[in-house]
Amino acid sequence: MQELVQSVDRALCILEVLSDYENGLGIAEISQQANLHKSTVYRLINTLICKGYVDQNLITNKYILSLKLFQLGSKKVEKMNLVSIAEPYLKELMKKTNEIVHLAVRHKNEIVYISKVQPEKSIIMYTRIGMSKPMYCTAMGKAIMAELTEEEVQNIWNESDIKSYTDSTMINLSDLKNNLKDVRLKRYALDNQEVENGIICMGTTIKDYKNRICGAISVSGSIMNFTEDKMEFISNALLDCADKISKELGYRN
Repeated sequence: MQELVQSVDRALCILEVLSDYENGLGIAEISQQANLHKSTVYRLINTLICKGYVDQNLITNKYILSLKLFQLGSKKVEKMNLVSIAEPYLKELMKKTNEIVHLAVRHKNEIVYISKVQPEKSIIMYTRIGMSKPMYCTAMGKAIMAELTEEEVQNIWNESDIKSYTDSTMINLSDLKNNLKDVRLKRYALDNQEVENGIICMGTTIKDYKNRICGAISVSGSIMNFTEDKMEFISNALLDCADKISKELGYRN
């Protein structure tokens, strides 16, 4: 176990206590909550005020958190790059499944591919970074739609150019809505030759520190490779990968 610096540990404890009280606390209250002597609290509070992490309400004399911690956290979040954060996990997923892995983000009623990782020997799949595809017939698109409201799903449908890419493409809204119910239960969506004949794709969402959907990932391959047992293995690996990326982005469920 790493050795703690007592003064730093106590200061952080005070900040954590104050974070639970929007209207602030007095010295005696902080002392009780943090289990620290009043003189220690007073000394550390003054230091935190000098460094800009704590403010004092001049009317109530209570101490409250400033926005400095938020500002520091925001700098970290702003520098986060979805592709660079996700890439190690996408590579790990590709190695586990030996199939093509995609990362995409939503743009209006479409998904846009922003990363693609594939094994050395893989099927030829007509996807590339920057390419967009409709949400209603792709695994990643349907995974995102499953977490939207009915009104949002309807709007996406209305704004999409609904057409059959294959004989398996769903071109009926009621069929899609039924499919989305299944997606919500399983946490992943399936594109069973809906975009390309002979290609199966399994997709799920990733979320960020604001608990928002910020993208989706998928595993794609030949229908010949996607046996029932392998699909179960892929679905578990896919969900595990999505959870890891989401956690890295600050998501907490």
